[in-house]
Amino acid sequence: MNKPSTLGELKLAGYQVLPVKDELRRNVIQKLRNREPLFPGIIGYEDTVIPQIVNAILSKHDLILLGLRGQAKTRIARLLIELLDEWVPIIEGSEINDDPFNPISYHAVQKVRELGDATPITWLHRSERYGEKLATPDVTIADIIGDIDPLKAAHQRLHYSHEGAIHFGIIPRTNRGIFTINELPDLQPRIQVGLFNLLEERDIQIRGFNIRIPLDVMVVFTANPEDYTNRGNIITPLKDRIASQILTHYPYTMEHAIAITEQEAWTSRVGEEGVVIPGYFKEIIEQIAFEARKSEFIDQKSGVSARLTISAMEALVSNAERRSIVNGDEIILPRITDLAFVTTGVTGKVELVFEGEQEGMGKVARALVGKAVKEIFKKYFPDPLARERNKKQVERYEERYTQERVPKTPGEYDSVLQWFSEGNMISLTDTMKFADYYKELSRVPKLKELAIRHMKIQEANRFELASAMEFVLDGLHQHSKLAKEEEIESPQIIYRDMVGSIFSGRKSQTDIEEEDDPLRF
Repeated sequence: MNKPSTLGELKLAGYQVLPVKDELRRNVIQKLRNREPLFPGIIGYEDTVIPQIVNAILSKHDLILLGLRGQAKTRIARLLIELLDEWVPIIEGSEINDDPFNPISYHAVQKVRELGDATPITWLHRSERYGEKLATPDVTIADIIGDIDPLKAAHQRLHYSHEGAIHFGIIPRTNRGIFTINELPDLQPRIQVGLFNLLEERDIQIRGFNIRIPLDVMVVFTANPEDYTNRGNIITPLKDRIASQILTHYPYTMEHAIAITEQEAWTSRVGEEGVVIPGYFKEIIEQIAFEARKSEFIDQKSGVSARLTISAMEALVSNAERRSIVNGDEIILPRITDLAFVTTGVTGKVELVFEGEQEGMGKVARALVGKAVKEIFKKYFPDPLARERNKKQVERYEERYTQERVPKTPGEYDSVLQWFSEGNMISLTDTMKFADYYKELSRVPKLKELAIRHMKIQEANRFELASAMEFVLDGLHQHSKLAKEEEIESPQIIYRDMVGSIFSGRKSQTDIEEEDDPLRF
């Protein structure tokens, strides 16, 4: 269907122009009735944030998305344009997307007055109806609202007080669309004052002109609560004029967290069989963020961005890819030893409090990874410490009620721990060829059976089985059942008996760092 190209043709077509907020409201209602997704790619907000945004649109409100870093605030704002009509008519050559039936700029008004129904119109796609500005201290009223343009006045021989001498800022140029100001508290208070009329009276004033230009725009703001104290403030009259304040949040569930990382992380790498990431590795990566969000060493007001897990997952896969390239493996599959390299995706994503700074970023990051492994290990394997607790209960029972000894059942990990207690050890590196890696782990009796039974892995699937076997050893280490030595001089990790390690007098760099370590669990 050909679109009308003049004002007269548009009238004959019976086209009706809706204000942008009415347009959004109509399209949202239609999508709700058709059960269509409103914000594709936004995960975990289905029952919390999205209903509030829908309510704001139905109420025809301007809104502010308030939340910590990495909570998809800007992405949500940019997705709002998908709720607009695909095409809308504007007067050709208009700087501020003038409505053909109700022009407001000097240029458009003059054009309609001269040409009438012959006024040419063009059609604007919804992707061109979105404007965005990152608030910084150097932003001026001229940038966002407008100012007098001396060059335009000189070129057209206009007096500075003439309306045609106005240069419009970014907000007027987004007329009949959606405009977003990111990090609102960074905007100088005197500039925030300039937004009062826009939000309440729906118009703008430029310099000393005694005219007001009515705008049709939906305004969306984003802000981080920490900004209120660290960098700036949202002045009270402006907050009062923002009709809806919507709080965003980090994923509440492991499933949502994994889904976000899978959607955002780049894990498609070259390999004969591609990349295989066992489910427990995905959980460990997400658990790092969950642990960070409750750590006393990390500034919780600053937040722990979802970008942490995205970067960590990419680093994990990259280290596995590097090993597969060097060793000529036909599959890219992470190992527990690769987790030492995910700290590059952690250290730059969190801010430490004073106590954390004293410990050091690297130490805090390694502790977070260790806590994540420990927590996920308990989802798949029996608690290594449960038997000790049960033993104490049995001893108290024997002492109080009976003179007989209650028979002891063998522990789940006895065979593995006994082997290490006899002076044996396991030495691994992240670059070991798979055959050597699997052979070294297979030296530990019953280790393979533990992994198969609890991780539900087929013995024929040797790549996944080997990683799961190492997972068992690291889980035992995180529960203080095995010692783990990481040599600084070489990328070597040694698992040995905990008691033997203490009495041997041998200390790796990791041992030295962990002495009297409040991060150690």
